[in-house]
Amino acid sequence: MLTLGIESSCDETSAAVVEDGSRIRSLVVASQSGVHARYHGVVPEAASRAHAEQIYPVVKRALDEAGIVPHDPGSGGLTGIAVTNRPGLSGSLAVGLSFAKGYALAAGLPWIAVDHMAAHAYAAQLQDPEGSITGRAISPDSGLSYPYLVVLVSGGHTILAISRSREELQVLGTTIDDACGEAYDKVSAFLGTGYPGGPAIDRLARDGDPRACSLPRPRLNRNDNRYDFSYSGLKTAVVHQLERFWDKRFPRTRENIAAGFQKAAIDLVIDRVRNAIEDTGITRVAAGGGVAANSYLRSELENVSRELSVEVVLPPPILCMDNAAMVAGLGYHLLLTGNPSAWETGVSARIPAFRHRP
Repeated sequence: MLTLGIESSCDETSAAVVEDGSRIRSLVVASQSGVHARYHGVVPEAASRAHAEQIYPVVKRALDEAGIVPHDPGSGGLTGIAVTNRPGLSGSLAVGLSFAKGYALAAGLPWIAVDHMAAHAYAAQLQDPEGSITGRAISPDSGLSYPYLVVLVSGGHTILAISRSREELQVLGTTIDDACGEAYDKVSAFLGTGYPGGPAIDRLARDGDPRACSLPRPRLNRNDNRYDFSYSGLKTAVVHQLERFWDKRFPRTRENIAAGFQKAAIDLVIDRVRNAIEDTGITRVAAGGGVAANSYLRSELENVSRELSVEVVLPPPILCMDNAAMVAGLGYHLLLTGNPSAWETGVSARIPAFRHRP
């Protein structure tokens, strides 16, 4: 069974075809980084316009690369459509959702609306045996058994959760203010290293020394707060208070600033993951979201795997970013329940479970 996935929650327009919920047949991602770079962040109106321009050619290319000819049963036609409808930018989500509904109506196919954070958690189950699509071979036995811990780190969200099944994501902790990826973008703008900030800071940090600045870690209000995150104070410390935390034995270079910031930002994530392993006893961990492609985060999670004897799955970078393969994979299983989405289903910019709980 072949599922077409469509993802347009923020600033990537993506389409993919996935077989039986796991094997990726095609994956196309059109980035809008060039559109938003001058603003050092995503401009919602510009994002929705770019999605409207890109959605048809992106979907067509995904179908072509999967060898699917619409309305031709001989090409191994689609059996369903999955599309992100929450959370994200309302205008961006609406473009993908409208296209998916129109395609499903015209083709007479069932369709399902998908939570794209739950899809990120599902990305650990995808397969690409030859590595021809994702750049790294992912064998059929590389997925994690349920339940597993999942840390979802991006420009819009920072969430630690338990993925108990394909349909159940139990949130343990969220950010109380800024998302980790948002802090990366703001620090990159301060350093003049461009947008998106994550890859730029990661590259700089490799040539820097994190000992140059001992940046503060957040002190959250509740003593029992072992899972929540906070990044506004760290961002402020870099941009406005760097002198207070600088070790004058080191030169004031962008590389050293990036290294100090990255260590503080990622160590907070790793600390929360260690807490969750200790508290829950779950020994399987996955990562998702754009920041999950960060080299320091990946190396630290691999250290956690070795030190605590836990199983860690780090999807290839293209499956960490917003992509339609994860949407199609999860959507396939949701469609199997026989309850496709209603035509009046709309978009939701936010989901209460992903917000900080007072």
